[in-house]
Amino acid sequence: MKKKVSKIGVLCSGGDSPGMNACIRAVVRTSLYYGLEVYGITRGYSGMVDDDITKMESRSVANIIQRGGTILKTARCKEFFSYEGREKAYKNLKKRGIDGLVVIGGDGSFRGAQTFSNEFDIPCIGLPGTIDKDIAGTDFTIGFDTAVNTAVEAIDKIRDTADAHDRLFIIEVMGRDAGYIALHSGIATGAENILIPERKTDVEDIIRSLEEKEKRKKLVNLIVVAEGDQFGGEELTKLIKERMPLLETRLCILGHIQRGGSPTCFDRLITSRMGYSAVECLIEGRHNVFVGIVNNRMHYTPLNEAVKKKQRIGEEWIRIVKILAT
Repeated sequence: MKKKVSKIGVLCSGGDSPGMNACIRAVVRTSLYYGLEVYGITRGYSGMVDDDITKMESRSVANIIQRGGTILKTARCKEFFSYEGREKAYKNLKKRGIDGLVVIGGDGSFRGAQTFSNEFDIPCIGLPGTIDKDIAGTDFTIGFDTAVNTAVEAIDKIRDTADAHDRLFIIEVMGRDAGYIALHSGIATGAENILIPERKTDVEDIIRSLEEKEKRKKLVNLIVVAEGDQFGGEELTKLIKERMPLLETRLCILGHIQRGGSPTCFDRLITSRMGYSAVECLIEGRHNVFVGIVNNRMHYTPLNEAVKKKQRIGEEWIRIVKILAT
């Protein structure tokens, strides 16, 4: 029989993503609805270690659903890697009677939650707070839809100036280990090439493709490249300029603009569902799971499995890119 949870702590860990505030709001208000106390932990695991923990009420999360970033702030905490740091964090929770945690973050955050739970018997629920969509067990992650739409809007504008000047634009988007933002934004904007970390980049194939398009007088070209691709935007731009010096080539790195901004309706909806479900999991005794959405239904993956698996890009997506770019 798993112990009953009465006081819940919620934190954000790792990189921020649009929709985290909507998720915090859902966790707080669902907890209060069921008569539970809820505490906001500032700056992720750092706040647990440093005792930066505040009791939250319904008005604590008023007027935040539309805001990007996170009101609880987020950070990476080296001290939490040590047993001594985790023990210090546990004592800070214990003195308030906090007996359940909701962790909004990525796989690294889930690893920390799993270790902490195993050592101190605090049940944890993980929610996928990452724009990269690289966690297996959910069709979407918090902030991915917003980040992709931000990238699409920027690339559409870049295409206008590319068309005006007959230029090749290389646009680097976020995605250190996963190419989903590049893949989705590239397909949605009609990019001629999409380069992702999951696939080895064939520069010769790109050069041949550009030369063939030049012969057809197709002078406006877009290449979307994930930052984690083996070349990245800067190196790829340098190589193309060396090989095709007459082709006007420009590089645009979108960077952290993709992390910010008001979350889309879709992100607000899925994060609200996830936050609500996280609290229900703790109440029902479904502990140490990661909450995702698969085929529009809530999906629960044990935390120890979630940290081992990555969301893989299917062959069909690669084929779609190749066909539509001809």
